[in-house]
Amino acid sequence: MIRFLKWAIPGFLLGLILVFVSAPESSAQSIPDISSIKVDELSDAQLRQLVSRATSSGLSKTELLEMARMRGMSTIELEKLQDRLENLDSVPTTMKSSTTASKREPREQANLNEIIQGIFTNQEEMDEEEVLQPYFGLDLFYQKERKLTFEPSLNLATPQNYVLGPGDLVYVDVYGASEHYYESTITPEGKLILDNIGPISISGLSISEATKVIKNRLAQFYAEMQGANPSTFLQVSLGNVRSIKVHMVGELRLPGTFTLSAFSTVFNALYAAGGPNQNGTMRNIKVVRNNRQVAVVDAYDFLVNGKANMGFQLMDQDVILVEPYESRVQLEGAVKRPLIFEVKEGETFQDVLSYAGGFADQAYTERVNVTRLTDKEKAVSDVYAGQFGIFTVKGGDRYTVGTILDRYKNRVQIKGAVFREGNYALTDGLTLSTLIERAEGLKGDAYLKRASIIRTHEDLTTSVIQVDLNQVMAGGSNVMLKPDDIIRISSIYDLKDEYYLKISGEVRDPGIYPFSDGMTVEDLIVNAGGFKESASTSDIEVARRLSNEENGEIAELIPVNVEGDLSINESSVILKPFDNVIIRRKPNFALEKVVMIEGQVNAPGEFALRAAEERISDVISRAGGLTKYAYPKGATLIRRTEYFNTESERIRRQKNMDQLLERLETEATDPSEAQSRQKSRLEQESGRANLEQQKSDLITKARQETLQEITQGEGQTSIKIKETEAIAIDLQAIMDNPYSKYDLILEEGDIISVPKQLQTVRMRGDVIYPTTVRFENNRSMKYYIDRAGGFDNRAKKKRTYVVYANGEVARTKGFLFFKSFPNVEPGSEVIVPSKGPRTPLRVGEIIGLTSGLATLVLVITQINNNSGN
Repeated sequence: MIRFLKWAIPGFLLGLILVFVSAPESSAQSIPDISSIKVDELSDAQLRQLVSRATSSGLSKTELLEMARMRGMSTIELEKLQDRLENLDSVPTTMKSSTTASKREPREQANLNEIIQGIFTNQEEMDEEEVLQPYFGLDLFYQKERKLTFEPSLNLATPQNYVLGPGDLVYVDVYGASEHYYESTITPEGKLILDNIGPISISGLSISEATKVIKNRLAQFYAEMQGANPSTFLQVSLGNVRSIKVHMVGELRLPGTFTLSAFSTVFNALYAAGGPNQNGTMRNIKVVRNNRQVAVVDAYDFLVNGKANMGFQLMDQDVILVEPYESRVQLEGAVKRPLIFEVKEGETFQDVLSYAGGFADQAYTERVNVTRLTDKEKAVSDVYAGQFGIFTVKGGDRYTVGTILDRYKNRVQIKGAVFREGNYALTDGLTLSTLIERAEGLKGDAYLKRASIIRTHEDLTTSVIQVDLNQVMAGGSNVMLKPDDIIRISSIYDLKDEYYLKISGEVRDPGIYPFSDGMTVEDLIVNAGGFKESASTSDIEVARRLSNEENGEIAELIPVNVEGDLSINESSVILKPFDNVIIRRKPNFALEKVVMIEGQVNAPGEFALRAAEERISDVISRAGGLTKYAYPKGATLIRRTEYFNTESERIRRQKNMDQLLERLETEATDPSEAQSRQKSRLEQESGRANLEQQKSDLITKARQETLQEITQGEGQTSIKIKETEAIAIDLQAIMDNPYSKYDLILEEGDIISVPKQLQTVRMRGDVIYPTTVRFENNRSMKYYIDRAGGFDNRAKKKRTYVVYANGEVARTKGFLFFKSFPNVEPGSEVIVPSKGPRTPLRVGEIIGLTSGLATLVLVITQINNNSGN
């Protein structure tokens, strides 16, 4: 048990180390290609790390350089690396593992990718891209983007036919009545030296043969191994595998001598050398051992049949010879691998076709065209399907596999008003009526008076055959169909415009609706959701298109009266295609209009207008009149402009519906059927307000754009668009004389503001100290301007104006040198405008002014002289 732990624990720990250290396949592929390494860019520390890893992998300096050359390092860089390694002070003269290992370790094989991992930096990609080879099999051993590996598995059981040689580590286990274990490396002389046993010559023997030899020697020391019933047994196994040198010569990408594992096969060696080059053979790769040919490898057998001949193992000093190819043929067209293939003597086209993977789906398989080279020129031949297995290929042949024709030999098509359009097989005696039956018959909208058959003739011209479907379906006449006939059956709707109706005006869902024969105005109104509350049932008009426009009329207007409940009426107007039903609004219909009074009235708040011509005095009276603190002269009427975003009737109704829906959802936790149906109706109604709002927004936007275009066209500054504006009113005159010209008619949204008694006057503009002062009765504007410090230097005195509390404006008037300032009342605002900044005269302006004055003086002088004469 102790011996077992001594052997197993180190192996287990080493296995764990390998699991964490070994790079996975994905990372191994990302390691830089050693062929692009720049040795001058490596530091001494990196070289020492490289040597350390190579030493732990059992590689000598010579083997490390050989492996780098095998992987594609250039000769110049290889010489630099050799010089650097020889001059490196810490490089041992011999780099190889000890042969007296006391621990059993898993078999290892040197891997250059693992040795150089993390040492060499990535180099820039080579400018020259690898050209895709058109030769079958050449990319098996070398691809720039993906390097396939044929490295042998070292974890397989020791093959009994494995031939031992110098460098192999051999484990000998004795178990049973006696227990002991030995491990030793076969010496260069081919001897296995076991402790206290002596040398045993086993080089050149297989595992099974060596087991017998070792058993015979150990039986002299373990008597229990002898006899018919031995109690002590022997097992021989292989440790680390020795390295062998294989010489790769001939037409290879990287010919030379390679150091490989003794488990390696011919494919491992070919992979190390990059495989055959463009001139190398893939079919006749020879293995020469002791000047005798011992094996021939056909790579096509592996590529096509999966037979790799992995049982044949290489030995030290074997020579793999890749001769030039013997002959090649090219296969192109509709095959799965259109490439160039190497062929052997006596192979047929069937063999080449199997290398190409067979025909493609669209291939024409009855005949293959071949272009063959003769002694003087080229010749063309045809190989038919029955000759594929007997037609012997010849080097230089080019085989072309065509595709089937893009046409049908027995197809007819039917399109249009049938239930199953498409392609159908033409059978003997197929007629048009039979084809219609196969297409599940005619649709209800089929046009029966005419159908067409487009027939293709042998010269590829076409003709049209007209058919009366009524007679065909009645059995009176029939048409025999021919290949490639196309039958087209039209729909009645294909031959006329799509019929529709339009309804607009006071209905819940105006728009376009489909037309049906016999449809009345009431039917269309029902489809449009019924009347609005504002609809006039006695003022409905139908606009109908006229087919005769000789009199200049474009539409016939038909007045219609319908019942408010849309009940059936025998005298209802029957609609025709494209009729436009217009439903107008009731005369004087309007929703309730609300105005507001705020300020000094006895009952401020909202008031609904009773009549269309209700005035300010009426609403003031309904509000209980003015309070004793009211200041009528300062009252203002605030009114919406045409740009006010007012809510349409539909939007208001939508808000009410939304509130009702919210209440139903809150209160009806377990709704009744009536509540559920009402909720469904409200949800459908909730989506109808957006269109109305969009229309309102478009109208408002159009007004704004029109105003901006007018002002810009006149060269004026843009006008600020307001949604409300203040209108100056004389409330005292309105209350003294109701229904006078001062008593304005109110509109929806008007706000009447009545302030308290005001006692101040505000001074603004170009005065010394803009401020607010107390109102003094019977004082002029000059008094208030003095209270603000007087006019400033840049004040434009004659433009001074007063804005009264109700919004009216009064300006200063002047006659000759006299100015008449307006009166000031409580709540007024006195505004003194400025002359603006003074612009100094420029030199050019001064020169122009003086020149003009001099010219004027000269003219006057000339006039005086002429008058004196």
